[in-house]
Amino acid sequence: MRKPSVLVVFLTVFIDLIGFGIVVPLVPLYSRNLVPSVVTPLWAQGLTIGAIIASYSAMQFIFSPIWGRWSDRIGRRPILLISTAGAAGSYVLFALSAGLETPLAALGLMVLSRSLAGLFGGNITVAQAYIADITPPENRSKRMGLIGMAFGLGFIFGPVIGGLSLKYLGTSGPGWVAAVFCAANFLLALAILGESRQASSVKAAQRPHLEQWKHTLTQPRIGLLILVFFLGTFCFSCFESTLPLIVSDNFHIDLKSRQASASTVTYLFAFCGIIGAFVQGGMIGRMVKAMGEPKLIALSMVLTAISFCLIPFIKGASELSWGILFTREGLNWDLMLFALALLSVGSSLTRPPLFGLLSNLTPSNEQGATIGVAQSAGSLARIVGPPFATTLLSYVPPLPYLFCAAVLLLASFMLAKRFQGKHSEVSINSAAQAG
Repeated sequence: MRKPSVLVVFLTVFIDLIGFGIVVPLVPLYSRNLVPSVVTPLWAQGLTIGAIIASYSAMQFIFSPIWGRWSDRIGRRPILLISTAGAAGSYVLFALSAGLETPLAALGLMVLSRSLAGLFGGNITVAQAYIADITPPENRSKRMGLIGMAFGLGFIFGPVIGGLSLKYLGTSGPGWVAAVFCAANFLLALAILGESRQASSVKAAQRPHLEQWKHTLTQPRIGLLILVFFLGTFCFSCFESTLPLIVSDNFHIDLKSRQASASTVTYLFAFCGIIGAFVQGGMIGRMVKAMGEPKLIALSMVLTAISFCLIPFIKGASELSWGILFTREGLNWDLMLFALALLSVGSSLTRPPLFGLLSNLTPSNEQGATIGVAQSAGSLARIVGPPFATTLLSYVPPLPYLFCAAVLLLASFMLAKRFQGKHSEVSINSAAQAG
């Protein structure tokens, strides 16, 4: 019988996120090239682009708690296999949509592909529950950092592979390459991934969707952590959906010349991934011990807020290249990379301690359900964030960034005040009285 392994689940999530990272930076670019042929008003174009990006999260919002509850019942391994196979199919549809000549048909198939990807996007929820199953409470924040590291690495290799496949294989190339990665991941997981959920584990109470939300959110500390995660994810989704667009506007990059624009954007996402992987792979454990989870989460949001105040005001006229970074002409790109590095450090320090603390406050038989609600709240944030940001961006580009900076500072204040004086490590024995 295969033994559960943190390394194996990390590898499974990492390969899946390579496929995710290949496609995600290109969705705003593809959408902006197609939408004007279908929608005329400027505000409607921004809203439509945001809605296309949000379609993934709309389905994930519905299905993340369902996958989490099912994993509590039938085990983590079957759900991870189902979600990985479904992701491969969704990327096939994305590749087909990129090859269609009719804009309306291409947009429709793209929305379908992103919706199916969201439907089967339960792997992160279940992977976190998998790690919680096999990790002592005092080490969970550190181990949850491995999921964040997988995100970072996925956004290093994924965007670069996406840019190269777009360059050499055409507009359909990234979708096909992502599908191949996910199909290979399914076969790998089928062969080596063990089950972490013990057959003797106490079964969690099976509640309707809304009842599970009510049960989880009415626990004060758990509810606050999920609210903070919602606000942080809302702000990050605003950044993620607008970075390709604001960079193209501020640095005068023609989005219709897809190769140049996609390469620039994918390099910036890869840079963020490198910073995120470094932070989550090596710093999380030491910083949690030094500061405790609540203070670290609050600090992370302040750093991210500062970066949001910088990004929309950085402008230039030169193309991004290695050589120009060390010249006076490249000063604006240096400032942009500094702001993105600050954002990456801040955002990378949020998720692992937050989910580590959330896991320690949750009974062992409800790990999947509680994390599923948290992920679903994150998906809800990713539904409302992109349309909000892309619509405002069409009229007042800095506004979504400044609004998000204020939201992050508010979330940091609420968290610091609620957990003031609390010890960061919450015994699992007190989970039943959490809040």
